[in-house]
Amino acid sequence: MNKKIVVFGTGYVGLSNAVLLSQYNFVLAIDIDSNKVKKINERTSPIRDTEIEKYLKEKTLNLRASSNYKSELDDIDFVVICTPTDYNVQKKKFDTSSVEKVITEVRRVNKEVPIVIKSTIPVGFIEQLKDSGVENVFFVPEFLREGKALYDNLHPSRIIVGEHSEAAIEFAQLLVEGAEEKDVPVLFTNSTEAEAIKLFSNTYLAMRVAFFNELDTYAVSKNLKTKEILDGVCSDPRIGNFYNNPSFGYGGYCLPKDTRQLLANYEDIPQTLIRAIVEANNIRKSFISKLVIEKRPSIVGVFRLNMKKNSDNFRASAILDICEQLKEAEIKVIVYEPTLSCKYFQDMEIFTDFKMFCEKADIILANRMEKSLEPVKEKVLTRDIYQNN
Repeated sequence: MNKKIVVFGTGYVGLSNAVLLSQYNFVLAIDIDSNKVKKINERTSPIRDTEIEKYLKEKTLNLRASSNYKSELDDIDFVVICTPTDYNVQKKKFDTSSVEKVITEVRRVNKEVPIVIKSTIPVGFIEQLKDSGVENVFFVPEFLREGKALYDNLHPSRIIVGEHSEAAIEFAQLLVEGAEEKDVPVLFTNSTEAEAIKLFSNTYLAMRVAFFNELDTYAVSKNLKTKEILDGVCSDPRIGNFYNNPSFGYGGYCLPKDTRQLLANYEDIPQTLIRAIVEANNIRKSFISKLVIEKRPSIVGVFRLNMKKNSDNFRASAILDICEQLKEAEIKVIVYEPTLSCKYFQDMEIFTDFKMFCEKADIILANRMEKSLEPVKEKVLTRDIYQNN
């Protein structure tokens, strides 16, 4: 189709979409981080994602990155917004200011271009924009995993588009064109339904994580074998042997904030399950902390801050809350995190020397077990049963 597309934000969502779309279209990726811009233009990924790294290096992409976009907004076909929308605890809703800022700046220059929001937004956000006079804006939720974002765009389970217009149909076709899977289910809905699909999908995934974590909590408390119970429960095809590996709690960029936003949307609606999903994660983290504290270590070593293997993101990682609880119990916490160059992070000493880290720690907390930990496995506390994500 050879469209001209401007993508705002080059995190997992923005960069994976920019790469996907730039296979057959010109894409200008916008980010305020000059280091990210430089890396993308040098065809080096600023985030850890195998497919993004490969495509930037090996594929012919019509992709350019910049921090300056105002001169580029006249003659374009789509604007795609992928900026962060963190959850504001005080206001009990997503902070959509970055999205609103982009919309305002785009509309100041270009009144007509379709604006596609892929940042996660509250239910009803698009309707509020329309009520305020902003038109030709629609929501296309993303369903991506950190570290596998481009892969999930190339092999999407479904494409949801919160609009029925010609522009919405055309944008869906662009996503299908860039995917390796061509027989992709595409569902067109109203905007509010699309917003709800995103939040309910992620809350269901959080519920599944919380369920198997509570199964593991029960097994540990009763001195039972978690794996045997999991294998038996998950052999039922209605349940399935997937997304069932116990952890320290769900975390990452999406699940914690999306569950809290959905709970806030239920303010005047009867419910118990949504609140329980949010509370279950806090209880799980406290249970893990208690397991550590009962062992009375002097120094606890945390092996990696990231939530998942093959990810360099530790935003809202469950281990961070566990660290705070350990420090409150006056236990010293050190961290092995080779991606950090600072000496301290949140008052915890950072080690990049793995051997020295292992020697210092009495107990090593590992949300996910890795081969490098095998020589010191007698020190490791993990709930990783299946050695996967």
